[in-house]
Amino acid sequence: MHRLPFTESVRVIGRSMGNWFAERPLVVSFEVTDSCTCNCRHCDHGGPKNRAGEMRPDDYRRYMEILRPGAVQVSGGEPLLREDIVEVIKNIKEPSGLPYTILVSNWSLMTEEKYLTLRDAGVNQFSVSLDFPDERHDGFRGYPGLFAKLDELMPVLAAYGYDDVVLNTCITKENLPYVNDCADRAKEWGVNMSYSAYSPRRTGERELFPDDPEELKLLRDELERVKSRMDASNWIVNNETTIDATYEYFVNGGTPSCMAGKRFLVVTADGYLQPCSMQFHKYDVTEQKKMIDEFTNHNDCDECYVAIRSYLDKGFWQLLFESVGGHFGFKSRKAYRNQPVDEAVVS
Repeated sequence: MHRLPFTESVRVIGRSMGNWFAERPLVVSFEVTDSCTCNCRHCDHGGPKNRAGEMRPDDYRRYMEILRPGAVQVSGGEPLLREDIVEVIKNIKEPSGLPYTILVSNWSLMTEEKYLTLRDAGVNQFSVSLDFPDERHDGFRGYPGLFAKLDELMPVLAAYGYDDVVLNTCITKENLPYVNDCADRAKEWGVNMSYSAYSPRRTGERELFPDDPEELKLLRDELERVKSRMDASNWIVNNETTIDATYEYFVNGGTPSCMAGKRFLVVTADGYLQPCSMQFHKYDVTEQKKMIDEFTNHNDCDECYVAIRSYLDKGFWQLLFESVGGHFGFKSRKAYRNQPVDEAVVS
């Protein structure tokens, strides 16, 4: 992954650490629309929704002035459904370059021109879902032809050399044999790879949650291989501690002590604060402290280990060390792309 310039990195880390002690969110996820082009099996945001109540682009500036996160996710639904998404990004970004801004999208609507325009508007990272390393991705997403589009577009945009695209594979029972195949596909396309964990809380579909001994053994083997490749690969961007905690989440059937509402929170498309996308306790933008008192301090939910939580679910010094390492510590990611795909053959 491309690293921010030194001064901008210091600003992101400095604000985030300040927010830690002030009990403001380190990361805010703006769900800018509830509508989506896909109907994914593991998500409750699929299909078209009533969009009449969506916030205007200039509304986001007030939220940034109050919440002041170091990093922001812009997601949905599918954020590219918003024709004014560039203006939304511009109202989230400050002249200083803060916050670090991640656009989370399925890329069904992405084009080369949109990618470049969104970069110019201030997107630092493009997070793109990949459930399978081939056309099975289409079936899981309910969107025929989506994998073929990714297969065509990813290498084109990677060739610009900005190194700001990260595929994310949400591990489920169905795709766990292909965890490393997805990493191989990312390497083939010249982009980066990360992993997150499926939560049945979102849809109630327990069938996608790997939990029997043979599945957990396969998961352990796949994740151990991921870890064995991380030092040499540099395109797999998770920390080892996150990979280990993801495995423990599946083994234990959950992970307690979630800090949703304090370290991270969601802003819904119509402007309410929620602790996360699966806890529907709604608060005004000025009521984060109330949310911490009423929800976070009494939260006993252990039913997810989604990406935004997995990166923040750590002690202060560990989080600081991993943040500094993530911004300054990685060597160049260019050399590996001339190496052959490791072991697993991408189908």
